[in-house]
Amino acid sequence: MAEAPASLIHPSRIPNRWMQLIAGIVAMMAIANLQYAWTLFTKPIQAHLHVSLVAVQWTFTLFIALETWLVPFEGYLVDRIGPRFMLGIGSILVAIGWVGSGYAETVTSLYFWYSMGGIGAGIVYGGTVGNALKWFPDHRGLCVGLTAGAYGIGTASSIAPIASMLKTSGYQHTFIIWGWIQGAVVLMCALFLARPPEGWTPPKWEQKAAKIKAKINTAAHDLTPWEMVRQPSFYVIYLMMTMLAFGGLVVTAQLNPMAASYKVDKIVVAFGMTAVVLAITVDRLLNGLTRPFWGWASDHIGRENAVFIAFLLEAMAVYALLQLIAHPVWFVVLSGLCFFAWGNIFSLFPSITADLYGSKWATTNYGVVYTAKGVAAAFAAPGAAWIYTNTGSWNKVFWAMIVCDVIAAFMALLWLKPLAVRVARESERATQVEEPATAERLRTVV
Repeated sequence: MAEAPASLIHPSRIPNRWMQLIAGIVAMMAIANLQYAWTLFTKPIQAHLHVSLVAVQWTFTLFIALETWLVPFEGYLVDRIGPRFMLGIGSILVAIGWVGSGYAETVTSLYFWYSMGGIGAGIVYGGTVGNALKWFPDHRGLCVGLTAGAYGIGTASSIAPIASMLKTSGYQHTFIIWGWIQGAVVLMCALFLARPPEGWTPPKWEQKAAKIKAKINTAAHDLTPWEMVRQPSFYVIYLMMTMLAFGGLVVTAQLNPMAASYKVDKIVVAFGMTAVVLAITVDRLLNGLTRPFWGWASDHIGRENAVFIAFLLEAMAVYALLQLIAHPVWFVVLSGLCFFAWGNIFSLFPSITADLYGSKWATTNYGVVYTAKGVAAAFAAPGAAWIYTNTGSWNKVFWAMIVCDVIAAFMALLWLKPLAVRVARESERATQVEEPATAERLRTVV
């Protein structure tokens, strides 16, 4: 891929990288409702449009597909021209996604407008995560975790007012009002973002890099997306992320229908909230907190070890939820534990991608990996709804989640970890060969 021309590199109005991190976090919080508040809208939409749950959940699948599958292209544009302009476009699409959905009177129109929101959310998600990857090679897991965590936790602060507005004003009015709010917040945050200058490194980077390399498998080369997809390690990463994304997306999309089927959706548990509203609030808080926590942990114990521990924990949480889901309190607690174990994929997999394939094309490269979420969504939303409709039970869906978690956990330890070590060693050898050759060329020119 060609280098970005210097004329397209815009200096940041706020050069401090921590201020940019905060702006990215706020932008991610603003788009969280598009995915994580969706489950509250499914029943009202189904009743208003007179369509099946499967038909409604195709909206979620299209949203996830466009949010994820276009991120490689959007990430390429972010890598080329910087995040500010791209997030400005994203803010407009985020706004019209929900506003248009509020005016939709057919399921086809709903698909179109919510898909626009998916494109906007993908731009914001890819741009902010990519910016964190580039500005924080010294705290990659933690800072990407904080950024991705904002996407998980963002709904926690707004789920109660959204649920209240749904009851008093209906889902269409709720879509319209919150669509404008979320778009405006993203637009303001976009003004604070810019990519780092070419060759930029954080203070005392050489000493920090040596310490990081002792704990984490990192490559010395920056690979383009085309070079990345030719690596065997990429396909292991992609398969693992698909399997792991499936479980969390099932709970994200189907939590309200699950609660209704087990008759815990209308039981008030605490703080005047029903089990489902409290569960969504707790889930989003833990889904946000897990990302910086596991990102920080992976900076210290290694990415693959963190994946192994987290997803064995999730498999146990899903099994316990299967046994106790009909009890309102356990429904809240165990669905929250599922999210605490699951949400870390959105801090660990961006970090793994940048560790193995470099920072230069980090936004684009992670965008390619991120499309695995779109693959998983096809099974998690309409797929899981279809299984429930045809069997009258969520049991098979839960067991599929457990199997995916266990297999992916052991893949991280027994397959990805050795591959990552090999990638890091080969990259280091290639660098050692290239450096003398470069020095010889310079001497010849002089």
